[in-house]
Amino acid sequence: MTEFDGIRAVVTGGASGIGLATARTLLGRGARVACLDLNPEVDAPLIGVRADVSDDASVRDAVRRAAEALGGIDVLVNNAGIGAQGTVEDNDDDEWRRVLDVNVLGMVRTTRAALPYLRESAHAAIVNTCSIAATAGLPNRALYSASKGAVLSLTLAMAADHVREGIRVNCVNPGTVDTPWVGRLLDAADDPEAERAALAARQPTGRLVTPEEVAAAIAYLAGPVSGATTGTWLAVDGGMAGLRLRPRN
Repeated sequence: MTEFDGIRAVVTGGASGIGLATARTLLGRGARVACLDLNPEVDAPLIGVRADVSDDASVRDAVRRAAEALGGIDVLVNNAGIGAQGTVEDNDDDEWRRVLDVNVLGMVRTTRAALPYLRESAHAAIVNTCSIAATAGLPNRALYSASKGAVLSLTLAMAADHVREGIRVNCVNPGTVDTPWVGRLLDAADDPEAERAALAARQPTGRLVTPEEVAAAIAYLAGPVSGATTGTWLAVDGGMAGLRLRPRN
């Protein structure tokens, strides 16, 4: 027996980055996993289901198909999201709507569709992918930070709403993770190596977080061993949120 034997999990944004690492971690611990993604190309036994979290009909159809393939849903990982750069001046209204629609309403749509299945589970858990940007002021991330601040508050409200239904809700707050999205940002920089070094240096560990490290935290919050944990966030940020180191000599 392994920790997730018999557990059925749905991971949004599950075909790349943190989502794929999470799907593989859950699978390796015994879960059956469906990956919802715009491009759901994953290797069996992972189950790929196309979903656009910005479209309610697409989400409802994808969650239904995932539940049918898995025989129910015990764990929902709301991971799908997009990034944004700039100060409060730099993004127009349409970009604000687009990012909030995916990063916040995407979680609302997916959770809403999954709740009837989660209510039937004896091990129901929701884990939202939030960010260090929800708790620390980062430069040139106004829109992204606003969306993740909303995710943190949404996590707490959902936890309060559903705790008496036996559904736990938590979130992880990663620091800068070495994902394809970060890779694209680095590629677009004037000096990619200098930018990578700067991103690594702002985390006390001196390196970027790996997707697998975030996945391990998600798996902990989703699993039976954290049965008394709800309404909290777990920082996986190399100490960025809490440590204040002296400058190197």
